[in-house]
Amino acid sequence: MRQNFLGVVVSTAMQKTVKVRVMSNKVHPIVGKTYKSFKNYLAHDEASHCKLGDVVRIEACRPLSARKHFSVAEIVTASKVFEHNK
Repeated sequence: MRQNFLGVVVSTAMQKTVKVRVMSNKVHPIVGKTYKSFKNYLAHDEASHCKLGDVVRIEACRPLSARKHFSVAEIVTASKVFEHNK
């Protein structure tokens, strides 16, 4: 079974690539308090359908570049953020 993550698209500046921010809850080893931890992954988006703020599911695939090892499996929730052109 492939590794899956659910995250939010934070950047679409690259061609056919999106940056996805994944949140996970961790427990501090000494204090015992839970805290949020964030990690960014580069994911392949062949058709460039993802927009800023979309919630997407990414899954592991073969290495596509030096830092890109995930691909967008599906767009779970489309963003309602208006993205205007520069």
